[in-house]
Amino acid sequence: MKLGAFSVSLTVKDIHASKAFYENIGFTVFHGQIDQNWLIMKNEQIVIGLFQGMFENNILTFNPGWTQDAQPLESFTDIRDIQKELKGKNVAFATEADENTTGPANFVITDPDGNTILFDQHV
Repeated sequence: MKLGAFSVSLTVKDIHASKAFYENIGFTVFHGQIDQNWLIMKNEQIVIGLFQGMFENNILTFNPGWTQDAQPLESFTDIRDIQKELKGKNVAFATEADENTTGPANFVITDPDGNTILFDQHV
């Protein structure tokens, strides 16, 4: 099972202060709109998202079909196949992807400690 690109989505109180902090430790803006209160930042292959007012808690994010540079992969495990495999392992879902569709979709699971894990396919 290929999970795709990985990032941590951080809920922040002040996106400008968070941007400055992460720039000070070596991250640069990769994508996003600070005026819309979200940025994606990178340091080599490490990706973090800064989101002000969008989420309640931090989220671990997997993007099937993408590289760490948000480029589409030629071959990848479709999100619906990942979902089916996890269901077969009795993983509980907070939300599910529609298995009758193709292309972009997402689902959410929660680990035993309450951490939210988003699987978000864009291709």
